[in-house]
Amino acid sequence: MISKALVSASLKPFILSILAEGESYGYEIIQRVHDLTNGQLQWTTGTLYPLLHSLENKGLLETVRREAEGGPPRKYYRLTAKGQKALAHEKQQWLSIHAALLKLWGPTPTLSPA
Repeated sequence: MISKALVSASLKPFILSILAEGESYGYEIIQRVHDLTNGQLQWTTGTLYPLLHSLENKGLLETVRREAEGGPPRKYYRLTAKGQKALAHEKQQWLSIHAALLKLWGPTPTLSPA
């Protein structure tokens, strides 16, 4: 399993990157992260929603309610222009860390099963 500290640090860039693909609702974001990480990251609604609300309060996301087929309306999240700038900043930071680690580990690190 991936450490809690690394999971916590990756929450914001994951959310911003997923929403850069298009608007999405909470459960869909949780599923996308699960699929992208082959199940190694398993977020809960208790993890996701406080961060979504925080990002919305900072002006990085906006929401719209839409009718859901056969259920209550869903709250969809999408990036704002400010959110797109924040994503570019997050990408730069993560790519810098990644590049430094590759210098230490070599270009094709051996990954062992979790």
